[in-house]
Amino acid sequence: MKATLRQMEIFLEVAHTGHLTKVAEKMGLSQSAVSMSIKELENIIGYKLFDRINKKLALNEKGRAFAEAIAPLVSKLNDIEEEFKNDENNGELLIGVSTTIADYLIPPIICDYMKSYPRVKVNLKIGNTRNIVEMIENGAIDLGFVEGNVDSTSIKQEVVGLDELIVVTGDRELASNEEGYYIDKLLDKRWILREEGSGTREVFLTHLGDMATQLNLFLELGHPESIKNMLIQSGKCLTCLPRISVMKELEREDLFEVKIKKLRFERQFLLIYHKDKYKTSLLNKFIYFTRMQLGKILER
Repeated sequence: MKATLRQMEIFLEVAHTGHLTKVAEKMGLSQSAVSMSIKELENIIGYKLFDRINKKLALNEKGRAFAEAIAPLVSKLNDIEEEFKNDENNGELLIGVSTTIADYLIPPIICDYMKSYPRVKVNLKIGNTRNIVEMIENGAIDLGFVEGNVDSTSIKQEVVGLDELIVVTGDRELASNEEGYYIDKLLDKRWILREEGSGTREVFLTHLGDMATQLNLFLELGHPESIKNMLIQSGKCLTCLPRISVMKELEREDLFEVKIKKLRFERQFLLIYHKDKYKTSLLNKFIYFTRMQLGKILER
């Protein structure tokens, strides 16, 4: 007798919740059926997979190893089943998008896509780069668009565009120096940066190198719009943001670019997905569409 897909699905649900009753309710089974499925799976594997602690089932060392091994396989099998059950232009896509891309790049692309494929639902999950990477690793989303660096052995990444970061301020006088500044001459100014985990912050600090320890970090905020508003109000602070996010403020002269000598802050926009992710034809079409549209926007 071999383990079935259904047994593995039940096992993963129990591993996630730790309660047979909750799993039974979710999967439309009796509690005894869920319990029997776990016992049969343990007999097939030849090991106990759970410990009962405080009336809750917790994975033991064997259970954790088994869950890690089968989770991507079960996910891939379910993806394949869904593709063959459904029309390839009908379904739901779970897409993770980092903050900068969500605010300044992805909205018109998603609108155009949904006009072309009205029977496809696109569910966007927004967070910083670290958040999106974690969602990919946990299988919570199908793919993500992020900026910055991704250091994960379980994730594949493809470059879909290039972005320039610039130093900006609300201080017109500081920005009026047409020759620009060496960055070390500005480190003692008051700086406002994105929160830890932000791709924008990571790229800026990486380019600073050893000088990052000298930076006078005055404030951390979780959204570029909040940073821009703070700069406009306070005047004297500086930040580093994507050029695409401050175009309107520069045109209105609410903010001003501070030219930096011999240092360019550049980064890549990345498409990322789990290395074990089965890419359906629906997902492949979405990837192709978004890459083409993103390229056009960045070119403009």
